[in-house]
Amino acid sequence: MIGAPARLLTWLAVMATLLTACTPAVDLTETDAGQPIASSSAMPTTGDLQAVPSTGATQTPVAPQPAPPPPPPAVPQAFALNLYQEGDFVPQYTFDWCVAASIQMAHNLVDDTGGGTWATSAQQSELWEMARARSSNSFNGANPRGWAQVLTEVGMGPHAVVSIATYEDTLQTAARAIAETGRPVGLVMWSGRHAWVMSGFESMGDPTQFAEFQVTGIRVLDPLYPHGSGQWGPSPEPNSLLTPEQLATQFVVREPRRWSSDLPTGYLLVLPVAA
Repeated sequence: MIGAPARLLTWLAVMATLLTACTPAVDLTETDAGQPIASSSAMPTTGDLQAVPSTGATQTPVAPQPAPPPPPPAVPQAFALNLYQEGDFVPQYTFDWCVAASIQMAHNLVDDTGGGTWATSAQQSELWEMARARSSNSFNGANPRGWAQVLTEVGMGPHAVVSIATYEDTLQTAARAIAETGRPVGLVMWSGRHAWVMSGFESMGDPTQFAEFQVTGIRVLDPLYPHGSGQWGPSPEPNSLLTPEQLATQFVVREPRRWSSDLPTGYLLVLPVAA
């Protein structure tokens, strides 16, 4: 029986060892006091937090840029336009045919294709009769409406007769029409008794760029040259550049009684109109 007690003691020793290995390694005094068990994975208290730098890139706010200032307004510059070329002038062959001669000159001013100059007396007579047939007044001559209608019919583009109350507005209207259409303007001179052609102008400011500009010079063709008038003054040479003051001595408001019209009193123009 000696061997049995020895085996029993050996078994008890093994069991004691196993029980010891299964016992948790904790301080029983802390467990009994109700304190939490410390863990290496527990979050630190507030006082233990440390600032952690961000790993993302920081964007610096960009201040809004002010809008660029508007460009300064354009300043009118000296401008000139002249349709005249040598050979465009045609004299009137009688003291009555100023409208017909003005129609011939208007054609010559815009026809740069080499199609021939309108200058013969026979053609001028025909144009005069055409203008008379399209006019009506007590003097049995050609009035501005007949002038405008013939210009339109012979292929010079549409034209209209306009009456403008002020001299400055009249010059601006005429200059703008030449600049925009490339065609001359008819000037009704001597209070409705004579016809000139305005072939160009000089100004401060391009009429196609500025609503307001100042006409400083007017290019004119008087078909009565070189005779002129004892009442109104001498005829300027063809392609003369007149100041507004010089033109105003012969270019005056139309006399209302001169021909029957519903147009108000003013400065009369036979004006090219954009097609």
